[in-house]
Amino acid sequence: MFYLLEAHGLEPWLVNARDVRHLPGRPKTDVLDSVWLCKVAERQMLRPSFVPPAPIRRLRDLTRYRIDLVGARTAEKNRVEKLLEDACIKLSVVASDIFGVSGREMMAALIAGERNPKVLAQLARASMRKKISELEEAFSGHFDDHHRFLLARMLARIDGIDADITAVDEQIEVQLAPFAGAAEHLDEIPGIGPVAAAIILAEIGADMTRFPTAGHLCSWSKFSPGINSSAGKTKGNGSTGHGNRYLARVLGEAAVVAGKTDTFLGERYRRIARRRGRKRAIVATGRSILVIVWHLLQDPNVRFRDLGADHFSRHTNPDTSKRNHVRQLEALGYTVTLTRAA
Repeated sequence: MFYLLEAHGLEPWLVNARDVRHLPGRPKTDVLDSVWLCKVAERQMLRPSFVPPAPIRRLRDLTRYRIDLVGARTAEKNRVEKLLEDACIKLSVVASDIFGVSGREMMAALIAGERNPKVLAQLARASMRKKISELEEAFSGHFDDHHRFLLARMLARIDGIDADITAVDEQIEVQLAPFAGAAEHLDEIPGIGPVAAAIILAEIGADMTRFPTAGHLCSWSKFSPGINSSAGKTKGNGSTGHGNRYLARVLGEAAVVAGKTDTFLGERYRRIARRRGRKRAIVATGRSILVIVWHLLQDPNVRFRDLGADHFSRHTNPDTSKRNHVRQLEALGYTVTLTRAA
């Protein structure tokens, strides 16, 4: 219905049903519901939900379908590993990725009828050739025709999904062409790659006029701490709530990747993880990435500049740091005497 009204040149609002619920105990008919909606809208008590324009919606359909395909491929790969375990073939214990070049050749040989562990182990390539003896022991199982049939079907399904993902990637590039500049800017952020940039653009769009500030975008994405305070008491644990799960997933993955880099975001992730744990560090770093995304999309002339991993140490007050360390040692029962080094 929203798309039909939009196609006729109207500007419909998509409103959360929770915001337009009628008062309890009142009679309910379609006419009375319409009157109630008019009254609530007239008094400016409604907020329209974010509905991206048609080009972004088409891009979103592709990126979300790609996520579903990757999930289906992962599930099928897990089935393959379980099938090999059922045949007492411990290939995953020796190889970090059983679906690499060596692993696929070994599984293809199993399907072709090869059962000799020594012959299968010799199919290893590159660094896996250092594990020939371990591979021979890993292939000492009971792989029969039942396993061969299932493995052939599973690998064929994985190859089919890979082909579908490749086709979807090509179509994503076509739909992303009008937003290529924005995608390149997002690709400069640590932890953000081409695929992640496309997903972020598909979920929030390229026009930041819908979000007046970066805080509005973080609040809409549920990457801002919740506040529940009454009578001077704060209740709850500051949960952010549930927002766009596709956006939250890609920001979480980007935060973990950025945490392994020698950048400002990486140092921020590690500092928070040490004090508050990994989960809070992922949310905090994801929010920082989202703020950067808003600034890059809000002004096309703005470019990303990393503050550096030493940003926190350069802006730390040495007297405050010294005081904190002395207090920690005194709390452990030590008497601290400080002497400035030459």
